Amino acid sequence: MAETIKKPSYLQAVIPLLALIVMLASSVYLYGEDSSYGPNQIALLIAAAIAAIIAFSNGYRWDTIEQGITSGISVALGAILIILMVGALIGSWLLAGIVPTMIYYGLELLSPSWFYAATCLICAIVAISIGSSWTTAATIGVALIGVATGMELNLAITAGAVISGAYFGDKMSPLSDTTNLAPAVSGSELFAHIRYMTYTAVPAFIISLVLFLMLGLASHSTANLDSLVAMQAELDELFNISPVMLVPLAVLFALAVFKKPALPSILVGALVGALWAMLFQGEMIATLASSERGVFVGAFEVVWSALANGVSISANNPDLESLVSGGGMSSMTNTVWLILTAMTFGAVMEHTGLLQKLIRGILKLVKSTGSLITATVFTCFGANVLTADQYMAIVLPGRMFRQAYADEGLDPRVLSRALESSGTITSPLIPWNTCGAYMFSVLGVYPLTYAPYAFFLFLVPILTIVYGFTNFNILRLEPQPEAEARA
Repeated sequence: MAETIKKPSYLQAVIPLLALIVMLASSVYLYGEDSSYGPNQIALLIAAAIAAIIAFSNGYRWDTIEQGITSGISVALGAILIILMVGALIGSWLLAGIVPTMIYYGLELLSPSWFYAATCLICAIVAISIGSSWTTAATIGVALIGVATGMELNLAITAGAVISGAYFGDKMSPLSDTTNLAPAVSGSELFAHIRYMTYTAVPAFIISLVLFLMLGLASHSTANLDSLVAMQAELDELFNISPVMLVPLAVLFALAVFKKPALPSILVGALVGALWAMLFQGEMIATLASSERGVFVGAFEVVWSALANGVSISANNPDLESLVSGGGMSSMTNTVWLILTAMTFGAVMEHTGLLQKLIRGILKLVKSTGSLITATVFTCFGANVLTADQYMAIVLPGRMFRQAYADEGLDPRVLSRALESSGTITSPLIPWNTCGAYMFSVLGVYPLTYAPYAFFLFLVPILTIVYGFTNFNILRLEPQPEAEARA
């Protein structure tokens, strides 16, 4: 029997979103930074159920809704596989000493005469290498806050430099989960998305470095760098630190430059990292291997485990131990869980007409490419404020605006850059957002206090909007032959 479908009302479209906002706000209030480890997923599923109930009242059958969910989730499957492979790569690169080597050389850049700029640059290098702004802030960032305290420097500026560098590195890293999520939602490709992000991220980062350098030149202090020197020394003791360790990184970057697909490229990077661990980190592997196994079998077991479950390396410095431990495919399961539930909610909203009803009002205000990009940026920022979660600020606006960008003839990379330039990057500015709360918890500086100095977080959205209105670096879809023939 054919379905008799009623069009949803604005009230029906708003109810699931309001329910989600209330549940996510309650989740953050009750669980804080742990809200993304289960509570937010439950909120998303309940909100999806509310949307489905409304769809039932409008005449939809369950099999139609289920097909929509399956179709919606399938959009993210490529990103999910990449995210899992990124976990394997992080595990092998930690064990191989690749990430520790990048951290070691990054610390070499620190100098009292340009402390703020060096802080931003060091955090960028670390975040690119590990693909996590949170881990960067919680480890190197905390160490640099401690150095700034000892030097009697401005902690708000230091926190702004830490976060600016960490988020630049996060956006430029194929290891980042949000950097994988944005192209998955928009329909673009990971490495193409990263290359396109450089047009806004790199100028914003350079301007930020200049501003931090200007602020730093006004500060005169003799730094006590003992803690960072000790961290370098322990890195050198734990791992074989050498420029040779950077070869797997060069391999991955070469694959990206030659535009090879992301999934096999990251797999190659992970396997090269595993090989490097076997060749150059024998002492580290020996300390982790089971004494009951032979040398080769024990080493093989450690490397395999690093790909699957990451590594746990003991160090005298707790911050260093946190920095060089982790990774593995299993470390990405919570992110995958969150993506699946977010895509489920978005799919139900989209395939039952509720999302289209919401976006129709916003799109009435859109008159040009610039206004469409501006609407996307402010919608993502609003989602960060209302849902308190950067993943929601990428997935929901991405699902809302995807068709509008296609109708405008814009390349999916334009949407993925707009999502990243606002959904991820503005999240640490909001005190009740999980990112803002997390940064406050690890750095000890309130988000509204460091916000004026988090230059990168403001510059990227501004440049994205300016590019839209000036039509600079805006990619458009090539006309299809059959469309040209019809024209």
